[in-house]
Amino acid sequence: MSSRDLGDSAWVLDPILEIPHVQAAVLLTRDGLVSGYTEALTQASAERVAAITSTVQGACRTAAAAFADQESADVRQVVIESDHGYILVAPTAHGTCVAAFGDPEVRLDLLGHRVHSQVARLGEKVMAAAPRGTDGGIDGGTGE
Repeated sequence: MSSRDLGDSAWVLDPILEIPHVQAAVLLTRDGLVSGYTEALTQASAERVAAITSTVQGACRTAAAAFADQESADVRQVVIESDHGYILVAPTAHGTCVAAFGDPEVRLDLLGHRVHSQVARLGEKVMAAAPRGTDGGIDGGTGE
């Protein structure tokens, strides 16, 4: 297994590592807690990446809203290019996020496609596991 599992994250992260030149990936919550990470990272590095990624996403949501002159904005992805390579961050609608790092030779289109595919699969799994209310709708956590 290529992922350090803090839950059941290998099925999300391992397919991302199949893209040539992808070095590492992290599954995190929107508030910056690590749910899983790949072997290229130590736990301390994964926690640092998660905290920074959460902050960057917040800043990007604020910037997107400001540019659009709106109160809020949802971010679909964040791409950071550096001399070390690319970071691609994609949140789900359910409060989790996938962040992946590829060296300068990574094909960003393939990385983006795979990350978004895994985010979609993650969303499907969350929806399938979501508790149902008595009316058949999603239980918003109130138990009603």
